[in-house]
Amino acid sequence: MNVKKQFKEGLITQNPVLVQLLGMCSTLAITTSIMNGLGMGVSVIIILTLSNIFIALLRKIIPNEVRIACFIIVIAGFVTCVQLLLKAFLPAIDKSLGVFIPLIVVNCIILGRAEAFASKNTVGASTLDGIFQGIGYTLVLLVMCFFRELFGAGKLLDIQIMPDSYVPIGVLTLPVGGFLCLGVLIAVMQWALARSEKKSAEKALKEKEAK
Repeated sequence: MNVKKQFKEGLITQNPVLVQLLGMCSTLAITTSIMNGLGMGVSVIIILTLSNIFIALLRKIIPNEVRIACFIIVIAGFVTCVQLLLKAFLPAIDKSLGVFIPLIVVNCIILGRAEAFASKNTVGASTLDGIFQGIGYTLVLLVMCFFRELFGAGKLLDIQIMPDSYVPIGVLTLPVGGFLCLGVLIAVMQWALARSEKKSAEKALKEKEAK
C-alpha cells in the first residue's frame, strides 16, 4: 500500500474527472454553486469510501458472475443512507441536488473504483483509494463551482463579491458554461501531465547518457 502514490493518483495522475473522464453528468449539472459542489463532493467521498471498504471485505466471497449486481446493491444501500441523512439534516442541499444524489448509484466513479480497485485490493488500500479519488472529484467540482458562480452570477455562497458595475457572464450558469469550464480544466490537466512526462523522459535520458 503506497499512500503517497494513491494520493497523487486520486488528485492528479488518475483524477476521476480530468483524467479518467468519469462522473461527467453530475460534474456538468450541479457545479453552478459552491454549496452544490460541496454537498455532492462530500456525499461521493462518503459513499465511495464506504462502498470500497465493504466490497474489499466481500471480494473473496462475491461470485464473479454477479459481481456488478452485488456492487450496485452495496452502493445503493449507502446512497440511500446518505440521501436520508441529507433530507433530515440538510434539506436545502438535498432539494438543490435533486435527482443527482440517487443517481450516485450508477455514477461511473463509484462503480469504476469498485470494479477496478476495491474488488482486487485490501480494505486499507481500498479505503485510501475511496478517500483520495473522492477528494480529487470534489476539488474539480469546487473549482468549477467557483468560476461558474463567481463570474456567472457575481456571487459566492450567495454573497455579492463582484462590484455593482460588473455584468455577469450568464452563459457560465448554463449547461454550455459547464462544458466550457470542464473543457478548459481537462486541457490544462492534460498539458500539465504531458509536460511532466516529457521532463521525466528527458531526465531519464540524461541519467542514461551520464552512465
